[in-house]
Amino acid sequence: MYGGYLMELNEQANPAAAKLPVLEKVSYAFTDMAGNLLYVSMSSYILYFYTDVFNIPVSGAGMIILLASIVDAVSAIFWGSIVDHTHTRWGQSRPYFLWLSIPFAIGTLLAFSAPNLHGTAKLLYAGFTYILAAGVIYTGIQTTITAILPNLTLDAGERIGANSYRMVGSLIGSFLTSTFTLPLVALLGNGNNKRGFTLTISLFGIVAAALLLLAFKNVRERVPVSTKSVSFKNSLKATVGNVPWYLLVSAFAIFWIAQADRNSFSTYYAKYNLGNAQLASVFNGLQVLGIISSISIPFVVKITNKTATMLIGLAIGAAGQALMAVVSGNFVLVIIAWSIGVIGSSFAMSMPFAMLADTVDYGEWKSGYRAPGFLTAVGSAFCIQLGSGFGSFIPSKILAAAGFVAHRTQTAQASSAISFSFIWLPVIIYAVVAAIMVFYFKYERMENQIKSDLLERADKREAAE
Repeated sequence: MYGGYLMELNEQANPAAAKLPVLEKVSYAFTDMAGNLLYVSMSSYILYFYTDVFNIPVSGAGMIILLASIVDAVSAIFWGSIVDHTHTRWGQSRPYFLWLSIPFAIGTLLAFSAPNLHGTAKLLYAGFTYILAAGVIYTGIQTTITAILPNLTLDAGERIGANSYRMVGSLIGSFLTSTFTLPLVALLGNGNNKRGFTLTISLFGIVAAALLLLAFKNVRERVPVSTKSVSFKNSLKATVGNVPWYLLVSAFAIFWIAQADRNSFSTYYAKYNLGNAQLASVFNGLQVLGIISSISIPFVVKITNKTATMLIGLAIGAAGQALMAVVSGNFVLVIIAWSIGVIGSSFAMSMPFAMLADTVDYGEWKSGYRAPGFLTAVGSAFCIQLGSGFGSFIPSKILAAAGFVAHRTQTAQASSAISFSFIWLPVIIYAVVAAIMVFYFKYERMENQIKSDLLERADKREAAE
């Protein structure tokens, strides 16, 4: 009964189930496009910047990123609680697109600055600025980008559609950063990489801030949210018995170990195994092929379901990675294999963002508490930061153990370590993630009834008032 009611709900009677205008979906895409213009700069190039520009030893650089990412992951929990306590005329999440846009640009620029420091002072500067940019500020932006989705609409199809737009924007941002960062560094720096990174990140920062301001102008939150702040204690109650949320958090955190590893080690693989660091721009630029996945997701989900779509992506991603090892002697075939991996991993990367919105509904249905900020912060920003930290730390330790030394021809052992980190480590991780997600099928089958029950409860509350 209520499943039909949900699908046929009059949008004027209940704006929470409204269809989203195309302009709003495009503006929502701007949020992640802006985020990736700067964050992908950090996730893809900060390790290289530290070791080859700022001259920090690889083991020290890896430790900085790991420690910073742990701090960043913890900050995601606080950001989620902050969002749940935010009540403005603009909504809960939307105002942060305005408030954090310029600090994000400045913070990232500081992270890519290389002042004349030495020893401990250099390490402290790198750690502080990375935490500021990637943790405190970007984590706040990432939290609100994901937290706003369940508040845009209760319509599951519209959520999937909006998330697909977001992923397209994300991939365009990644493409621009990955393709043009190193060429712009070379062009603007004119042989001075420090100056090149400063000017390049400044340019990306201006564009990112403008995109976030446009998103603030055009995006709206429609799902009614209690004006009473959700306490941290009640946010935790929204996790009690929320098994689908536990599954997604576990899977997504582990998945991002592979994603960060692939992003950061493409530069090492290109420079030391292929002999040309500029080829990293080819690898990273091909991330734009993920748009194929993002556009296809709504159709694939209709044919299968969300869980199956993610598993299909993991399988394709693993196949592409493994194929790179088979054809490693032919650069053209390596690029083809990499492209296959990109398409697959993009399917897998996109789905949890949409599925997290469903776990917010499940948490409210199960516990009576709706905590979109906390649940999505831990499920997205926390997972990305924690996974990214280990995604840089683990392979950096592998390289250090293999005797890697920057700026030199690598030994056979070091070259093999780079290949393993770049190619095979993601395959292993994808298999682990798939094993976790198999258990999600049960909870996806419950979603229509859960949304119907929530709408019925909302109507009863409105009638009582």
